[in-house]
Amino acid sequence: MATLQLLRHATLRLTLGDTTLLVDPMLAAPGGIPPIPNSPNDRRNPLVALPDAPLAHDALLVTHLHRDHLDDAARDQLPDGQPTLCQPADADELGDEGFDPRPVDGTAMLGDLTVTRTPARHGDGELAERMGPVSGFVLEAPGEPTVYHAGDTVPYEAVRETLDTHEPDVVVANAGAAQFVEGDPITMTPADVLTLREWTDATIVADHMDAINHCLATREDLTTALAEAGAREQVVVPADGGTVALD
Repeated sequence: MATLQLLRHATLRLTLGDTTLLVDPMLAAPGGIPPIPNSPNDRRNPLVALPDAPLAHDALLVTHLHRDHLDDAARDQLPDGQPTLCQPADADELGDEGFDPRPVDGTAMLGDLTVTRTPARHGDGELAERMGPVSGFVLEAPGEPTVYHAGDTVPYEAVRETLDTHEPDVVVANAGAAQFVEGDPITMTPADVLTLREWTDATIVADHMDAINHCLATREDLTTALAEAGAREQVVVPADGGTVALD
């Protein structure tokens, strides 16, 4: 059965077909990471503990190398030589750190899993340029729902084009309205999740909330916005440790 378990923030266990991916592992204990620089508060990260849940997996998927998606604790705790799906820009660094990078330029295979890299934009304008390259990924396995992990992105035309091209059954949306002292949010806000809902009939699973100090929109903010819009059935907002059946 296809399942997605939210561990914390952007760290997921995704099972499709015969493959289980550990996505964007951030494994630090609470307070083990300094506050995000130039953010609106000085709380140390992560804000909450990792739930007591299994980390067993066949491969990693690292959408990009920001420390809330691959932290020092994960680098230290995960064994060397693991197959690691990634964007090409990150392959050399991951290889130098002992991972077995499997860069996805267009489409790649991992066992029975087809992985297609898709565009993403970590904010708008000059800020997005400074944030560096980020990617989304479409994941397909025979007889399983198609999953589009949009990555750390705001909704823009390339996201809509990805939805139209791949027609996913499930969309993972990194929400939380991550923001610096200046500039617009660099991940999806509650309003952006509602926009995403207008672009697709897929089930949307929203994560990336309540764990990092500059993610200012909470699960409560999102669920309130969804309730007001009558969108609760289409958008799932799991708690840390929660598992979503994707079939």
